[in-house]
Amino acid sequence: MSSEDNSYENQYQDEDQDQAMKPKEVIKKDNVPHFLPTYRILSKLYPIPIILVVVISGILAYLTFTIADVQIDGGYFPEGEYGVLGAILNGIIFTVLAAISGFILVFIIKRRGINILKYVFGLSIALIGFTLTLFFGSIIIYVIFIQFPETSFIVDLYYLLTDIILPILSGIFTVIILYLYFTSKSIISKNFIVLYIGLLIGASMGVFMPLWTTLAILIGISCWDLFAVLYKRGPIKEMIEIASDEKSGNDVGDNEVETKISKGEAEYDTSKLEIGIGDLAFYSMLTSSALVQTNDILVMIFTAIAIIIGTGITISGLKRNKVLPGLPISIFLGIATMLISWSIISITLIN
Repeated sequence: MSSEDNSYENQYQDEDQDQAMKPKEVIKKDNVPHFLPTYRILSKLYPIPIILVVVISGILAYLTFTIADVQIDGGYFPEGEYGVLGAILNGIIFTVLAAISGFILVFIIKRRGINILKYVFGLSIALIGFTLTLFFGSIIIYVIFIQFPETSFIVDLYYLLTDIILPILSGIFTVIILYLYFTSKSIISKNFIVLYIGLLIGASMGVFMPLWTTLAILIGISCWDLFAVLYKRGPIKEMIEIASDEKSGNDVGDNEVETKISKGEAEYDTSKLEIGIGDLAFYSMLTSSALVQTNDILVMIFTAIAIIIGTGITISGLKRNKVLPGLPISIFLGIATMLISWSIISITLIN
């Protein structure tokens, strides 16, 4: 190699060093519309909503499954009758339904505009909010009243609360939530609605779905989440792109951003985070199921910690990706931790 070649090599090395020393450009992401059901929070505080849904849904699931003894073999194919095959079929059906729903939503958005989602989600929030508030409200009342002697007064009061007062209060509460959803621009209000509906879904599915059906559903939905978010024609990816404020001629800008990020010259701003309502619902579904199926709070705690760690790993990848699926890493880590910790604790107790 000649001295001239050495000078060129030194020049390129100096340029690489200068590039490495330059601070990376921080690129802000587009905010999704306020009516989309996401929990908005500072990234460093991301465990807070996960801990809240895990704890509250766990309490509701335990009261329902263990104290009130409401044990339903849910799913299209009862696991008690069809065994693991039934669980696999349930997982496939739920995943296919989620996929069909996603593509239908994209089709509707392209025909009617992104704002149609406001009414789709509003209707869903109303139905889920009223039904599950009524259900878990009746469970809480039952758990309270079984502490008292069964006198005629107690019985009459119980039926008054469950048959008349509770439905009225549930209806009023649902109307308030719906009003806030459609009118309020407060992040606190939005976060409360997302958290509340998410934990209700998670607690109910953790109770209604038996163990292997739960795991099959979570694995199937996590795989679907990968496709829906990462594939260029994935429904969630398309919805996010449609929902963004980018104008039709902004593809060049997007390509430039992706080029800078791939070269390490820029990274996305991850100081703020949006966690989808589905992520919170399925996190709490897994932990609720872990609690009621194993009847061991340690297994639930270990599972929750694994989910939080998995979410942290996902967040770290958001510096180089505009959006990432929130379920796969967290759910797979959570399932593995649940099964391993359950096995270890069971073996320890036997010995």
